[in-house]
Amino acid sequence: MLIGLMGVGKSTVGRRLAAKLHLPFADADTEIEKAAGMSVAEIFDRFGEPYFRDGERRVIARLVDGTPKVIATGGGAFLNEETRRLILENAVAVWLDANPRVLAERVSRRDTRPLLRGKNPVEVLTELARVRNPIYALAPFRVSSHKAPHETTVAAIMEAIGA
Repeated sequence: MLIGLMGVGKSTVGRRLAAKLHLPFADADTEIEKAAGMSVAEIFDRFGEPYFRDGERRVIARLVDGTPKVIATGGGAFLNEETRRLILENAVAVWLDANPRVLAERVSRRDTRPLLRGKNPVEVLTELARVRNPIYALAPFRVSSHKAPHETTVAAIMEAIGA
């Protein structure tokens, strides 16, 4: 289970990690969108973050079914106490960490992030890191994501988890 801030590479790295481990890959946000029939941004706009987080918790509970797979979560998933407990008790949690400036550069390429709309990405991501990193640090594994090929991060995850 990959956790961390938006733009850290959970989905991209997760797909490559799953291929390397010969496991299925699931993206929690994609699964939420399928279940809701609308995008994450539309869910946020129409129903608000608490509604989204409740659906996210239910989707992650469904994905953590005992079948080995690599799962990328949304950036806020691990903040929910119930979701965090579910992940820590039933999955191998890996925190992908990166500098907020690197993240801002990555996420500025698309306008699909509800928490960034109309705001300075560096400022928002710096504040999110300040608040969220102590919670992400509860994950048993931490891997830094740098300006490097995705395969470098995949290799670092595999080394961290002993795969």
